[in-house]
Amino acid sequence: MNSRDNDRQRFFTRRAALLAGGQLGLLTALVGRMYYLQVVESERYHMLAEENRINMRLLPPSRGRILDRFGVPVAVNQQNYRVLIKSENTPDVSAVLDRLAMIIPIDADEKARILKEIRRKKKFVPVTVREFLEWEDVARLEVNAPDLPGVTIDVGERRYYPNGIAAAHVLGYVGAPRREDLTGDPLLELPGFRIGRSGVERAFDKPLRGKAGASQLEVNAVGRVIRELDRQNGDAGRDVVLTMDLALQRSAMRHLGDESGSVVVMDVETGGLIVQASTPSFDPNAFTEGLSNSQWRALADNERAPLRNKAIAGEYAPGSTFKMIVALAALEEGVITADTSFFCPGYLELGDGKFHCWRRHGHGHVDLARSIAESCDVYYYEIARKVGIDKIAKMATRFGLGTDLALDVPGERSGLVPTKAWKRAVIGSPWVVGETLVAGIGQGFVLTTPLQLAIMTARMVNGGKEVLPHLARDVVQRGELAERAPVEPKSIGVNPRHLDVMMKAMAEVMEDPRGTAHAARIKVPGFSMAGKTGTAQVRRISLRERDGGVIKNQDLPWKFRDHALFVGYGPIEKPRYAISVVVEHGGGGSSVAAPIARDVMTETLERDPARLAPGADVAGLHGPARQGT
Repeated sequence: MNSRDNDRQRFFTRRAALLAGGQLGLLTALVGRMYYLQVVESERYHMLAEENRINMRLLPPSRGRILDRFGVPVAVNQQNYRVLIKSENTPDVSAVLDRLAMIIPIDADEKARILKEIRRKKKFVPVTVREFLEWEDVARLEVNAPDLPGVTIDVGERRYYPNGIAAAHVLGYVGAPRREDLTGDPLLELPGFRIGRSGVERAFDKPLRGKAGASQLEVNAVGRVIRELDRQNGDAGRDVVLTMDLALQRSAMRHLGDESGSVVVMDVETGGLIVQASTPSFDPNAFTEGLSNSQWRALADNERAPLRNKAIAGEYAPGSTFKMIVALAALEEGVITADTSFFCPGYLELGDGKFHCWRRHGHGHVDLARSIAESCDVYYYEIARKVGIDKIAKMATRFGLGTDLALDVPGERSGLVPTKAWKRAVIGSPWVVGETLVAGIGQGFVLTTPLQLAIMTARMVNGGKEVLPHLARDVVQRGELAERAPVEPKSIGVNPRHLDVMMKAMAEVMEDPRGTAHAARIKVPGFSMAGKTGTAQVRRISLRERDGGVIKNQDLPWKFRDHALFVGYGPIEKPRYAISVVVEHGGGGSSVAAPIARDVMTETLERDPARLAPGADVAGLHGPARQGT
């Protein structure tokens, strides 16, 4: 063998060695990688495989109930029957929807929406056709099931308010979460999940929601559910127990009737709101199911504002109900005593102007008690001028007027009690004496809410304690009992003797034959009520009207009529409840608001749990309140 052949042999030997070494290296790397994946990382990849095989789904919890003070449910959950369609089991979706439309209404827009959703989703994923089906619809669908391939009935829950409009403003309603409501909580992203939108539903939404459960499902490679492996039910939402009395709430709504107004009744010691009625109202069940554009516009454009809770958000001049605040300011400042009197000729002159009393020819000589009982305007022109607006405002604030009362449900307005500094800052001009006179009879810039008027009255008759309003008594787990721990309110710092003077004067309003509300006094034996009427003008009365009396309030267009107001408490001997009534553009407080207050207060006293003997059966209290006196 020559040298050339030897060189060639050595070359092929080295190549074979290099190839064998490379193959050995690759085999070593492959074995090492397999060891790493199958031994070192086995747990991780086992978990990933399980995650692909097992799907976790949230189960929405049952929303907590809302109950009145006697345990009567006012917001509950009902079964929600839904019809679904699954395209993989439906040979011709359009034809099936047409057949389905012969059983339940499906218009062209709804059909287009369903078909679009079906195209977006996988074939085995069901699409909702219609919710909130009646049982009759469900029965017809079940009978026709053989002709509706791919159509199934599903059962969920929906919020239901059994009393409809009676407590709509108090309870509020629920709706689908908006974009701004999404906080990362996956529960909020579940289809059909609802959260509180207003009222108690919104204020206590989190405890009412409860805690979600979970379902562990086995799925195949494309996500189809094979079977349920495990289920953990969540915790139902907590029940919210209100201070409201449903029967009294319904009665107050009935007494208001077709008027636009509100009634507030509260416990003067605890601040618990027994009644918070506002008319006209709306059906919260319609919001649960979804309003059409025409339904929404009918509510939003109504001049009587059915969506506004007038009890806490309606702002009105308090009229003569404010006179007690002016009187207390004068008493506290030593400007007058209970025996101070002024002569009322029917007007008071200030410069070139005249400020008139509601009684054209005046009241003659009037002391403090008679000025309240007969509501003499001139008396309050006189003392308001002597006290001044800033001291009147200070007293009003002590009684909760012009302030945020921190009610436990949203929507409260704060009203307005003006001062000299307020006018200069907001309007840019100095305060004038004439504005003090007008404020002295609860007109001008002064604005209050019915809730504030009830608080004012409660603090006046409970010994001057700074009681605050609330609607929720307890938030409890279902089946538990709990009572809110009583909190002793602090004093507002008003002389008790002066408060007694006001209470006696308010009693004369109804008990004295000359009182403005004598005709509306309670005539049921054993019951009594004191109060103060008010009439608030919403327009300036011309000199021609005042002198000639050619236009009567009831002859004016609705929006130009006076507001009718009344505040009161009962019983007279030992005050337990305060009431305020405001009827928008209703006319006179004595003729319109006082009779409503009388009827509601009578029923409130009749249903007072304190009247029952210890251990007495309260079942009868759950029934409807009396129709009236």
